[in-house]
Amino acid sequence: MSISSEEILRALASVKLADGRSLPESGRLTQISAEDGKVIFSIQIDPSEVNIMESVRAQAENIVKALPGVSRALVGLTADKPASAASAAPTPLRSGPKNQPAATSKNPGVPGVKHIIAVASGTGGVGKSTTSCNLALGLAAMGLKVGMMDADIYGPSQPKLFGLSGKPRVNEQRKLEPMERYGVKVMSIGFLVEEDTAMIWRGPMVMSALTQMLREVSWGELDVLVVDMPPGTGDAQLTMAQQTPLAGAVIISTPQDLALIDARRGVAMFRKVSVPVLGIVENMANFCCPNCGHVSPIFGHGGARAEAEKTGVQFLGEIPLHMDIRATSDEGRPVVATNPEGPHAKAYVAIAKRVWETLEAGGASKPAPRIVIE
Repeated sequence: MSISSEEILRALASVKLADGRSLPESGRLTQISAEDGKVIFSIQIDPSEVNIMESVRAQAENIVKALPGVSRALVGLTADKPASAASAAPTPLRSGPKNQPAATSKNPGVPGVKHIIAVASGTGGVGKSTTSCNLALGLAAMGLKVGMMDADIYGPSQPKLFGLSGKPRVNEQRKLEPMERYGVKVMSIGFLVEEDTAMIWRGPMVMSALTQMLREVSWGELDVLVVDMPPGTGDAQLTMAQQTPLAGAVIISTPQDLALIDARRGVAMFRKVSVPVLGIVENMANFCCPNCGHVSPIFGHGGARAEAEKTGVQFLGEIPLHMDIRATSDEGRPVVATNPEGPHAKAYVAIAKRVWETLEAGGASKPAPRIVIE
């Protein structure tokens, strides 16, 4: 039994906003996608409205879920388009830099989760997902309760990296149960779609899926939830940063100039949405020949450290380009879990310790001031 967009809109007419208008009348709804029992749409908001509109989102999702012919409903809040002048609430006045968005700490948290951190990169191909995986495992190796949310909708890698497959089950509270391996709870869109499926989704659909993975998953008690962000600094990344109560972000880059330019954009994006940058990691810092032992800086060396100093953020450490990291990642046996005493695992754990120390200290640490003699 299929359901039409008109039937969904009629049901949503019972959802009222603060000004008395129904949700369909407000002009905030994106195009509704209804296919094979799955209904996906988003509600456009101003970033300052996220606390108020979360209850509207939940009410709309519950109403649609209850409709005959609907097996799953994904409803998200999106700020990738500005709400219309008639529907947007005025942005409250606040002190601070001009045009700076409201602090993300005001966004609703995830029950039971102490810290949420984003692992991001300004571009793809720099090893962000592999670093995210081993960072999460490094935090777990410290005795922390850790979750991994794979927010890279277009290229989910965490199922492969953790060696996980299958479908997550739905519990009695109608929440998804994350899968678990190596002591880390994992949720990814890769568990919900076939591996070779092309995710041809627009921004609002992406945000709906991310909202469900964040708030409709039974994460339980976690010290840290690591979010493997999509690469780049587009609408999905910006909206995710605005609507998620991020405690901070870790930027991944390789040493060469082209990657560092994109890393700089990533730092700038998080600063614009008032998310503390916990630091920069230099990945693929050098290559040690397994035959002769000669170390070659294939992508250069030290660029990320220099960029961290230039942008005033912490340098978290460097990871070499090594075949063991690549091979164990492809096998779903990441080095931190399977060779914890190896040099590569120790490098990841050292970075994890710096991240945790910074989180516990209350935010992004600042480098010591340089003494300049004139």
